[in-house]
Amino acid sequence: MAFIHGFHLRNLRGDIYGGLTAAVVALPLALAFGVASGVGPIAGLYGAVFVGFFAALLGGTPSQISGPTGPMTVVMAVIFLDYVDQPELAFTIIMMGGAFQILFSVLRLGSLISLVPYTVISGFMSGIGVIIIILQIGPLFGHAAPGGGVMGTFLGLPSIFADIKWDAAIVGLGVLAVVWLMPAKLNRILPSALVALVIGTLIVANYLPGVSILGEIPTGLPEIKLPQIDFSNLPGMVGWALILALLGSIDSLLTSLIADSVTCTHHISNRELIGQGIGNLVAGLFGGIPGAGATMRTLVNIRAGGATPLSGMLHALILLALVLGLGSLASHIPHTVLAGILVKVGIDIIDWGYLKRAARAPRAGVVIMFVVLGLTVFVDLIVAFATGMVVASLLLVKRMTDLQLDSVRAVIGDEDDLHFSAAEQAILSDYGDHIVLYHFAGPVSFGAAKGIAKRLVLDENHKILILDLTDVPMVDTTGAFAIDDVIVNARELGASIILAGANPSVLDILERLGVMDGISQGNAATHSVETRHAALEMAAHLIKE
Repeated sequence: MAFIHGFHLRNLRGDIYGGLTAAVVALPLALAFGVASGVGPIAGLYGAVFVGFFAALLGGTPSQISGPTGPMTVVMAVIFLDYVDQPELAFTIIMMGGAFQILFSVLRLGSLISLVPYTVISGFMSGIGVIIIILQIGPLFGHAAPGGGVMGTFLGLPSIFADIKWDAAIVGLGVLAVVWLMPAKLNRILPSALVALVIGTLIVANYLPGVSILGEIPTGLPEIKLPQIDFSNLPGMVGWALILALLGSIDSLLTSLIADSVTCTHHISNRELIGQGIGNLVAGLFGGIPGAGATMRTLVNIRAGGATPLSGMLHALILLALVLGLGSLASHIPHTVLAGILVKVGIDIIDWGYLKRAARAPRAGVVIMFVVLGLTVFVDLIVAFATGMVVASLLLVKRMTDLQLDSVRAVIGDEDDLHFSAAEQAILSDYGDHIVLYHFAGPVSFGAAKGIAKRLVLDENHKILILDLTDVPMVDTTGAFAIDDVIVNARELGASIILAGANPSVLDILERLGVMDGISQGNAATHSVETRHAALEMAAHLIKE
């Protein structure tokens, strides 16, 4: 495997133009995300530089552009608010999040992260979009962002709307109109966010000196921020780091899938996690905010001709050059201009596609989505994600349980629900009054164990119980003990039990857990045969004895 996945120089011209275009698009967003995070605009640029460079250099998606994103910024804003008196711990959390992403890769979890239910992702992302919009309402209308995070801002909305600073509001809403309404063809040539940033800044600088601006921004290379651990805060730090790692990984891999569909290529999930993890680790080390694969910037890069990691690395190096000399210019950017850009980002993050289908979508999924959305906005991001995963998992177990129970079919006498062969049907016709056959289809797991035990019921006339496991791919521990309970109950009634068609893995579990011990009670015993036909022949033989 090449050191840089997908690297070659055959697309040099396209990569140069793609990297340049992506950098132009990333500049206003990096500044805006830095401000929104609470760390500062320069931290957004540092995040774009370091995450963008190392994710491209070491990642597994050649055309992907990485940097600060809306979801990662919202999480970082909450983290920075929690550790505002200990900012070094906030940057340590970023480094820990990067380390967790590297660990995910080492454990080969790249493909498993995609198993997060869509409804949870939808609710979480939509909630983050709503948070971004709420937090930017104050700056958009000329006010400093109220304290207290989302709830503080939400409760402060009446006072904001009662005292709108119209000079700032007109500029901010104008910026929002530009980024929203600029024609797509023109947007490909001149990114709308950059156009809005320049126009808005020039208007304020020349005509509206009373509108608040970013002010002095440090330039030059960042200082190293060595990791620090406060053991009294360690559980909370680990929790936030895991959220950053999970969200960054999901965000990046979803963008990788989009890049694959556009470029007709295939990314390497676990390698992408290494690149993202190292990028975030270095970003935290140098005072940058965390990032992930950025869908919009990636598509801009691809459309401009970028196809290899060279475009992503070039985009980061261009931003680094701007960092080293941009401070005096960026200091004049108004807060309301960045707020207008971020409101559009928040609107784009909301999953409008799912919301439009909510009336027709399965009710359980819609409930999960809205619960996660509400918890994300008004309670806590960790609680929202964890609650969504638990509820979605329990619903999945319930559905699987119902399917497993429906798959248990009882055959008594000469019934032919399972399309028996002529020989099998003959045995059932002759000895059906004494034989009960239960056919299982699909896995036998903990969810259906109790229900299975209740369904497998014998009476005193039944001498043989056949458990047909031909179509069972796996049995877990709880399922195995449920089968054992059925066997024990059948023996107490004096019936013999025959297991039919268990595959080697199923048989191994049953044997290791003692289900196949074959302890006899009188004439009752447990037998195992390879096929259902062999089980019916054995049953006929036992009845004749």
